[in-house]
This record gives sequence, C-alpha cells and structure tokens, in this order.
Amino acid sequence: MESKAKVTFVRIAPRKVQIVLDLIRNQPANKAMAILKHTPKAACEPLMKLLKSAMANAENNYNMDVSKLYVASCQVDQGPTLKRIRPRAQGRAFRINKKTSHITLVLKEME
Repeated sequence: MESKAKVTFVRIAPRKVQIVLDLIRNQPANKAMAILKHTPKAACEPLMKLLKSAMANAENNYNMDVSKLYVASCQVDQGPTLKRIRPRAQGRAFRINKKTSHITLVLKEME
C-alpha cells in the first residue's frame, strides 16, 4: 500500500529541488518533515506542503498509520520553461529562462 502526492508547475528549478529531495529520500515521514523545516532552501516550503498532503492522503484515503510512514520514492521532473526577455545595451535582448518543476512524492508503510 502506498500514498502518492504530486505538485505541478512549481516555479523553482528542478536542480534546486533535487538537492533537497536527496536529503529526505528513504527517511521516516516525521524525520523528513523535521529536515525540511530546518533546511534553509527555497524548495523546502513546497516540499513540506507536499509531504503533509501525502501524509494526509495516507491517513484519510488508505487508513495507514502515520507514525510508520517513510518516503519510499521522490522525484522531480522539469515542467515548461517560462521565457522572458531582458533589455540589454544597444537595443539587444537577453533571454531569461524561468524553469518550473513537477514533483512526485510516494509514502509507504514500514513493515
């Protein structure tokens, strides 16, 4: 039995999210929450909301014990890139790519 939660179109680059996901992979859910709470990265805020959502899904939809949950798998995929233009010298334009992420989190119960 597994509980899954997904968030799409998060306005943060996937590379930055991947660093934080590596910290919480295969950790118990409550320890992962503590890690996210005390890590000073921008990706921690959407990941904390996602972890809370996955824990709520496990408890309410699958009747799983919240104290036995752990982060079985977590992955980030690149979403569409927002392309913006910044004016530069002599009438030139400079492109700014604002990347987005799709994040998936799977919780399972420890045996």
